[in-house]
Amino acid sequence: METPGSQSSLHRANLERVVRAVRLAGSLTQAEIARTTGLSAATVSNIVRELKDGGTVEVTPTSAGGRRARSVSLSGDAGIVIGVDFGHTHLRVAVGNLAHQVLAEESEPLDVDASAAQGFDRAEQLVSRLIEATGVDRSKIAGVGLGVPGPIDVESGTLGSTAILPGWGGTKPAEELRGRLGVPVHVDNDANLGALGELVWGSGRGVRDLAYIKVASGVGAGLVISGRIYRGPGGTAGEIGHITLDEAGPVCRCGNRGCLETFASARYVLPLLQPSHGTDLTMEGVVRLARDGDPGCRRVIADVGRHIGSGVANLCNLLNPSRVVLGGDLAEAGELVLGPIRESVGRYAIPSAARQLSVFSGALGGRAEVLGALALALSEMGDSTLLDGSATGALPVATPAFT
Repeated sequence: METPGSQSSLHRANLERVVRAVRLAGSLTQAEIARTTGLSAATVSNIVRELKDGGTVEVTPTSAGGRRARSVSLSGDAGIVIGVDFGHTHLRVAVGNLAHQVLAEESEPLDVDASAAQGFDRAEQLVSRLIEATGVDRSKIAGVGLGVPGPIDVESGTLGSTAILPGWGGTKPAEELRGRLGVPVHVDNDANLGALGELVWGSGRGVRDLAYIKVASGVGAGLVISGRIYRGPGGTAGEIGHITLDEAGPVCRCGNRGCLETFASARYVLPLLQPSHGTDLTMEGVVRLARDGDPGCRRVIADVGRHIGSGVANLCNLLNPSRVVLGGDLAEAGELVLGPIRESVGRYAIPSAARQLSVFSGALGGRAEVLGALALALSEMGDSTLLDGSATGALPVATPAFT
């Protein structure tokens, strides 16, 4: 039995500290492990040797600052995590190992009118298919991250009422998928996972405070404060789509008038162009036509950018983030939409907050949410899982790098 404060207890804590650092960063040199954990170089060297002999980590030659070094990463067969992303029109699943490599990834169309049970059945089938394709034993699954396009009640895990996935309101997504897969499932809304994905692998790397704005069938924001996702006590933080821009504007699905969503989301924007461009137009098509010079599509995208910028200005005044990352199909418009966003921020935000803000398109495209789901699963698994199979609890997210 390990006594708190004993030599064996201290050694165990140091083992977990090193495993945690490597797990969250993907790979580190021994010098980086020492800086991250605060342990001495000699202690790190001994622990890495012990973990390598036990098959927990792999050590490969590398270079750092022009000098020879040794890169430490978790063993590729130490375990796997799974990311599941439900969208308005898609289901995307990815399987990654603890060495931060994506082993398999697949997306398929999802009928938004399908019941929640049908959606979870399809997710179970797709997960099983990808695991079989990788040849990994199911016992190696350390956890699942799950993204849904709606607010999740923090205490109950219940999905709030949503018009994005009709009929899903009131379900408990994590519980539903856990019952099918038999492994721990951690759930969050898609905007939060998009923020997490961009934070650790995309346009938000190295930033401690950012907002990820996802514009699709709805408009939502994932907020990162001091390096952590901020969800609020009820899990509804980031509903930027329901900031009021015009009290006499169109009625929103939330029941209010003139919300940002009624001026920026696909369901309101596309009808503006359908008389001239046809009813089969999509946001992806609008962006493509705008990049090709279509004046109507360019005008609509610029207008949307200015409206989003008004919402971002409110965020700047309240939270003062250092970066905003735009996700969804609209992000592919680049400066056609980013320029108008910056213009509105400069006009409506406090000057000091506007000067500190940078606005970027997301780097991960449609993969942001599913990679964020993988990051969520990684962050929630305990380090003792890798040492003796027992969980130690949730940990903060650092900056790993899936490929």
